[in-house]
Amino acid sequence: MGIQWDRSESDWLDAAGGGEQGAGTPQLHPRHTVCAQRGAAAPADTRHRGRAPRSHPAHTLPAPLPTGSSWTRTPSPSRTHVSAGGCRGLLGVPVPPPTLCSPSPVCVLYIQRPGSRQWLEFGRTEVIDNSLNPDFLHKFVLDYFFEEKQNLRFDLYDVDSKSPDLSKHDFLGQTFCTLGEIVGSAGGRNQLRPSPMGEFWGAPSWGEVPVCVPPPHIPPGSGVPRKSCGTIIVLAEELGNCRDVATLQFCANKLDKKDFFGKSDPFLVFYRSNEDGTFTICHRTEVARHTLAPVWAAFDIPVRALCNGDPDRTIKVEVYDWDRSGSHDFIGEFTTSYRELAQGQGGLNVYQVVNPKKKLKKKKYLNSGTVTLLSFSVESDPSFLDYIRGGTQLNFTVAIDFTASNGNPSQPTSLHYLSPYQLNAYTMALKAVGEIIQDYDSDKMFPALGFGAKIPPDGRVSHEFPLNGDAENPACSGIEGVLEAYHRSLRSVQLYGPTNFAPVVNHVARAAAAVLDGSQYFVLLIITDGVISDMAQTKEAIVNAAALPMSIIIVGVGQAEFDAMVELDGDDIRVSSRGRVAERDIVQFVPFREHVAAGGGAVRSMARLARAVLAEVPPQLLSYMKAKGISPRPAPPPQNPPAPRTPPVP
Repeated sequence: MGIQWDRSESDWLDAAGGGEQGAGTPQLHPRHTVCAQRGAAAPADTRHRGRAPRSHPAHTLPAPLPTGSSWTRTPSPSRTHVSAGGCRGLLGVPVPPPTLCSPSPVCVLYIQRPGSRQWLEFGRTEVIDNSLNPDFLHKFVLDYFFEEKQNLRFDLYDVDSKSPDLSKHDFLGQTFCTLGEIVGSAGGRNQLRPSPMGEFWGAPSWGEVPVCVPPPHIPPGSGVPRKSCGTIIVLAEELGNCRDVATLQFCANKLDKKDFFGKSDPFLVFYRSNEDGTFTICHRTEVARHTLAPVWAAFDIPVRALCNGDPDRTIKVEVYDWDRSGSHDFIGEFTTSYRELAQGQGGLNVYQVVNPKKKLKKKKYLNSGTVTLLSFSVESDPSFLDYIRGGTQLNFTVAIDFTASNGNPSQPTSLHYLSPYQLNAYTMALKAVGEIIQDYDSDKMFPALGFGAKIPPDGRVSHEFPLNGDAENPACSGIEGVLEAYHRSLRSVQLYGPTNFAPVVNHVARAAAAVLDGSQYFVLLIITDGVISDMAQTKEAIVNAAALPMSIIIVGVGQAEFDAMVELDGDDIRVSSRGRVAERDIVQFVPFREHVAAGGGAVRSMARLARAVLAEVPPQLLSYMKAKGISPRPAPPPQNPPAPRTPPVP
């Protein structure tokens, strides 16, 4: 499923194979193998040479910097194979007279759209005849996004007719997990925990997950207490081409002159195509000044960002003349594919730049210049999932703003007000980020700090106090534990000020400095409502932290101006302090209001917020590992437990 970054519900329906349960599914036959994979890649568009390409949706192009490389951080998925590797110890199916018959199971995978509770069928495995311990071969291809909570549901049915309607077959049981739980488990089995619905969520990578079944008169999905009826082995494996990084260099010749008093300032913009025919920007070159025959610098780009793992998928390249005002002049465009680019330098990779409007107006129009591929190479770099599967743990710490500018917590106008009817911004930000990161932390113990308050018993102002009251061990059990400690602190501390970040940044940096071998990576979430008071000290703390295995996420809540936070973000200008420049960009700032104003309720708002704030964590982790020369540890091999001994069933 090549699903674009800012996708709507309809995009997800299309990508997931659409619609209602069982729609478009091949007929199930009780004694034959059946595969029903959804979300197959769309066929590549026909490429063009010297003719106008087909029309594409317009893009809003941000103004690039006049010099230097301008990498656009467009989150791109890692394509993964998810498989229900097999089941162990399934219950027999009652048949008259009162005996048990071995089932012929099929496993059905369901997914949820971001921010939705509706389950959509994604695909089905083959049917395994007469087995209590089936081993399935079929794999589901899913796009993995670190920044999203991707819920999965596996249902098991005993197939005894040709009907594709699952209600015609015997329901054996079901289990739940997230894709993050699967890839986040490095060879072990995590503990199960009851979900709010009374069902069981598994955490299964390379291990077993209990399959649970309701009482016979209760339909699946009803949320009633379950009884165990066996286990399912769930595996995830990243596809090999997700690790590839391509290095490309282009030049151009005889481009159209767009400036009246001088030559053009051309640059290239690359787009990968999506399943629905739209395009997503994935790279932008630097601007070549005052030339109609530019030679752009070579650049690196993950292959998955360029073509989403499909070598024949269309890549569109637009050529612009840079303008200081940001209203860049369109010169023309061409299309290619990864397979074509991989042929390297040669006549095949000389592209005519075509302006469709000029093509329609002028009969003798040929092109607006040419672009030539000068060089192409590809290397396989370690991926984020390589490190996670090798055992790298994400350590999550939260720091909450308790300054008086938040308002009196007892008043509904306060940003800290605990309404019985809706979550406040601090709680939403905590849950949105924490519920995703917790899948990558085996002990799920999260330090939680506060700053800007007078704390008991002496009323001193603290900018680094533990929410649980334990200065020796500020860690809370799970995200729910963090929320409980946050709520208790609101009743015990006095909101005060000022807004100082440096103490909590240094707190996490000290922990990160003690683990430099790549086994742990630290993520600090700061939630704040106001203007930072210790900018100089915070900049110095960030510069120091940039050399450590650490990322900082800042979520701004309320209606304050957050200009200083944008400066700390460092996307355009790297943070510096006293002449020292940060080794890496480790800060991501997101205004909370931008992801709530779009509407859609708390669940959708949290999904949007999580996508925005977490998208940069994987590349930041990779930048640290690469800078320090740390390779991922080998992943432990999958261990399929042997089938238990069971008496023969008639």
